[in-house]
Amino acid sequence: MTDLFKAIIMGIVEGLTEFLPVSSTGHLILTGHLLQFEGDTASTFKVVIQLGAILAVLVLYWKRFWGLVMSIPPNGLKRTGLNIFHVIIAMIPFLIAGFTIYGYMKEHLFGPTPVLVGLVAGGILMIAADRFGGTVKAETMDDITYKQALGIGLFQCLAVWPGFSRSGSTLSGGMLLGTSQKAAAEFTFIISVPLMFAASAYELYKSREFLTIDDIPLFVAGLATAFVVAMIAIVTFLGLVKRLRLSWFAYYRFALAVLFFIVLYL
Repeated sequence: MTDLFKAIIMGIVEGLTEFLPVSSTGHLILTGHLLQFEGDTASTFKVVIQLGAILAVLVLYWKRFWGLVMSIPPNGLKRTGLNIFHVIIAMIPFLIAGFTIYGYMKEHLFGPTPVLVGLVAGGILMIAADRFGGTVKAETMDDITYKQALGIGLFQCLAVWPGFSRSGSTLSGGMLLGTSQKAAAEFTFIISVPLMFAASAYELYKSREFLTIDDIPLFVAGLATAFVVAMIAIVTFLGLVKRLRLSWFAYYRFALAVLFFIVLYL
């Protein structure tokens, strides 16, 4: 199997899983291991193709994001519904974690075994959020407070462990902090865009020394595939995140972990 064909398969996996609480990074690592698509270039590829999924979001919802960018409250930090400060506050913890410990995580934990652990641990957190979520105080995104946004951002830091899932962590954190599942899902969707742009740009910068012009077709193929598949997946799957209980996604994660454990180790 050629690397180009592997890149297309990885792009399909990314597009299908990026916006579900099942860990797109975990799926990419496990798929890459099965396809023997690993190494420094492959690790960077797995991060950069997420741009394809993010670009799909911007194309589909550009008016919504433009309105958010322009939503600086006239009274500064005084809350007037969801605004750009909510997004910034939620991003800060993850950016700090990314710049301080992501390098260590990438070097030591971007492998099948840590991913399987992350899938199970993240699933347990999601079941806990389903069963023990606090009293709903924020039914919609406009009801989310700055304190809740910060808390969601802190939960999001769990996603530096591959397999834990950024969206799974933020959905669980939001529900435990008193947001509805719908509000948490929509807020997760919003903050994913700037974060993934930042993560991809940072990864490209850090990996600039060993990437060559010969890698361009590989990256373009994966990114374009992720873009097309994500366009379809967003329309098809995003509603599931708002309607289905998190426990259903947790059970899928458990089943996936067991399946890959059997394939890889038995």
